[in-house]
Amino acid sequence: MPLTIKATDSASKANKPYRLYDEKGLYLEVSTAGGKLWRLKYRVGGREKRLALGTYPEIDLKTARHQRDEARRHLALGVDPGQYKKSAKEALFRSTGSTFEAIATEWHTGQSPIWSEIHSKNVLDRLRQNVFPYLGSEAISEITAPELLKVLRRIEARGANETAHRVLGIIRKVFQYAIASGRAERNIASDVSGALQPVLKSHLAAVTEPRKAGELLRMIDAYSGSLTVQCALKLAPLVFVRPGELRTARWKDIDLELAEWRYTVSKTRTEHIVPLSRQALDILQSIHPVTGHWEYVFPSAQSRSRPMSNNAILSALRRMEIDKNEMSGHGFRAMARTILDEVLGYRVDIIEHQLAHRVKDPLGRAYNRTSHLPERKEMMQAWADYLDTLKTSA
Repeated sequence: MPLTIKATDSASKANKPYRLYDEKGLYLEVSTAGGKLWRLKYRVGGREKRLALGTYPEIDLKTARHQRDEARRHLALGVDPGQYKKSAKEALFRSTGSTFEAIATEWHTGQSPIWSEIHSKNVLDRLRQNVFPYLGSEAISEITAPELLKVLRRIEARGANETAHRVLGIIRKVFQYAIASGRAERNIASDVSGALQPVLKSHLAAVTEPRKAGELLRMIDAYSGSLTVQCALKLAPLVFVRPGELRTARWKDIDLELAEWRYTVSKTRTEHIVPLSRQALDILQSIHPVTGHWEYVFPSAQSRSRPMSNNAILSALRRMEIDKNEMSGHGFRAMARTILDEVLGYRVDIIEHQLAHRVKDPLGRAYNRTSHLPERKEMMQAWADYLDTLKTSA
């Protein structure tokens, strides 16, 4: 039975979201807070999709039905109404030429030829993920400092203070371009810089910049020490576990067929799983004929019944003339934490879980060791592939 104006007016919040259905896929979704959103359910190519049509009462029942009929006309012509709406919105942005997204995209296009491919991608990704959803549609001349600070505070709330400073730097350059092209009068990014939280320097040195990480990885590949230290060094950035956990790794905890390393975290005494990438497996399989019949993957040179020294990797880094203020054994964790978030764009909770940090679900319960395991396996392989790319980059 079709919806009535009385029913839409009287719909109120409940303990969980619910829907009031009209006709031909149109329905009103009522949130637990009492908000009302019109949605249209439709299918394209056998796949079910949903299109947001606006909130009630801003969009009344009559207008919602009109929008539904328009969307169904697009479907009849073979056009996805969701894609049509997105394209129309983007065309509006381009036609105005004064929105933040339009000017930022124009600036980025002009700069890209002199940037590396990865840097160009990183800059655009930071804008798309952190700025465009909130300020993209606003005229750049009307954006205020408080609005900009609110966007940057969202980034800081994730614990990504360094990313917040980098995003502000990008925004500053976009405003400089807008001023030069006559579409803004002042650079409000300058008003915000002093309000950001500082980037705290860690007492454990780490390489977190991709280009330098590539240089470090090439140096590790060229290291000519013992096979045990060679393999431990190569494995460290791939698994980014704590140094003590790497040097005491036991063969009984590693399943080469399942591609998993399961052990008890030394710091929290909790069970943990490290998915092993193809590259990590190659390293372990190369050393298995040598140390596989002993307890430890990386035994001490003095006694096979003991693990390698806790200074072995650190000493190897120093022999490669890598300064203590530049990289530490623990620094591979910071390198992974920073680049997986800021360059590859993985969810912070997935990264934190793989780092074996205490991560809680929305109800305050600690996740168990198998939480997000498929996503973590995909992330670990993507990370290993990315490190290979860094090593081969000029």
